[in-house]
Amino acid sequence: MAYGKSIELFLVNGTADSLIIAELSNWNGKAIKIPRIEVSSCDRDDITQAGVYFLFCKEDDGSDSVYIGEAENVKERLVQHLRDYQAEKEKYYWNTAVVFIGRDLNKVLIRYLENRFVKIARNSKRYLVLTKNTYRNTVMKESQIAVMEEFVDNVKILINALGYKVLEPFAQVVSSTSTVDDELLFITSGSVNATGKVTAEGFVVFAGTMVNEKTSAKSLSAGMQKLRQKLFNSDKMNNLITSEDILFSSSSAAADFVLGYSVSGPRTWKSKDGRTLKEIESKQTD
Repeated sequence: MAYGKSIELFLVNGTADSLIIAELSNWNGKAIKIPRIEVSSCDRDDITQAGVYFLFCKEDDGSDSVYIGEAENVKERLVQHLRDYQAEKEKYYWNTAVVFIGRDLNKVLIRYLENRFVKIARNSKRYLVLTKNTYRNTVMKESQIAVMEEFVDNVKILINALGYKVLEPFAQVVSSTSTVDDELLFITSGSVNATGKVTAEGFVVFAGTMVNEKTSAKSLSAGMQKLRQKLFNSDKMNNLITSEDILFSSSSAAADFVLGYSVSGPRTWKSKDGRTLKEIESKQTD
């Protein structure tokens, strides 16, 4: 059973565009969200503690990327990132850092956390992960691992609340009482064999979906034609089969993508027993 959580956000300088402290009820850790331009001048003691950090970047094509790291003095490490970029030792440019600190964190524990977060972020496939290597041979007690796994779960909550879904899979189930969220939906037509699901963010087409190669220029919007071509040329597709989960804004956009022509998503996606998404949603609002 999922329980409610209370998060306290403190806008240190009175604006959401500046330093933000985020804390979760009954947890001794905290998140510190800080813009790049404020790192050097920040004189808070907590940012000089041991912790893990996420550096959020935008690639030239508009896609998201992140560098995940650890340090015994986070501020010193962030300042070093700034120096490395100025010296052209680093090619990526980050705008925002989100730092996580906690009581009694040490080098062993933050190495463990860094490795875990890099793995989770790569598996989620929302961001390009820029971190190349992590320390994988951390020796820890069973009790320490349990505490750090709780730390990981709390970081997932806080970083999501701060607007970064870097650790969340696309097909996250939002509510155990939601029929649509738990319903797998299918399209089977000709060569198309697609599986998808409604989520809180839109509609996810799952990895392993077979997509129609042909595109109907007459019925498909120019935007969808461009998106199909972009995805076909990416590593998200392999021989007309999706190699990872892909998020779309709506069920109709997802259906247009897999079929190659314009259709009504609510009428086209069907459950295993033949009910359309429209029928399922209508029943929920009765």
